[in-house]
Amino acid sequence: MEKPTYRPDLFYHWTEIAVRFRDLDPLNHVNNAVFNSYFEEARIQFIHHIPEFKASVKSGFSFVLVHLELDYIKPILMGETILVGSSVEEYGNSSIKGFQAIYSKKEKELKAVAKTTGVWFNLEKNRPARLPDMIDREKYLFKG
Repeated sequence: MEKPTYRPDLFYHWTEIAVRFRDLDPLNHVNNAVFNSYFEEARIQFIHHIPEFKASVKSGFSFVLVHLELDYIKPILMGETILVGSSVEEYGNSSIKGFQAIYSKKEKELKAVAKTTGVWFNLEKNRPARLPDMIDREKYLFKG
């Protein structure tokens, strides 16, 4: 998987997260399962940052994560604040492939990368749905 060097313009959306004591494991670094929670929090903020998705969520739609590929690169330690970059890699009819990366805020050191596939889902009908029509959807693409 690609391991991009930090650039502010690399990802469309950035989420800042402070590491909490409860995120740590007995080795005193962030537990591997928590990395996924960080990526999830950033994906949710990313979705709500796109007007067409935000409006559609209010109408009973949501993404369902169907695939996650995650590479752990460096440990995240107590006291760190991280930046999670989120962008789209590819659009389908009802799915989006996303690319995300976690960096330390202070050193801009790459900590992990993830590729995801989410399916846009009609919660009332309990089935996949077409993605909402988006204005200028190319601006959400990964710039790597």
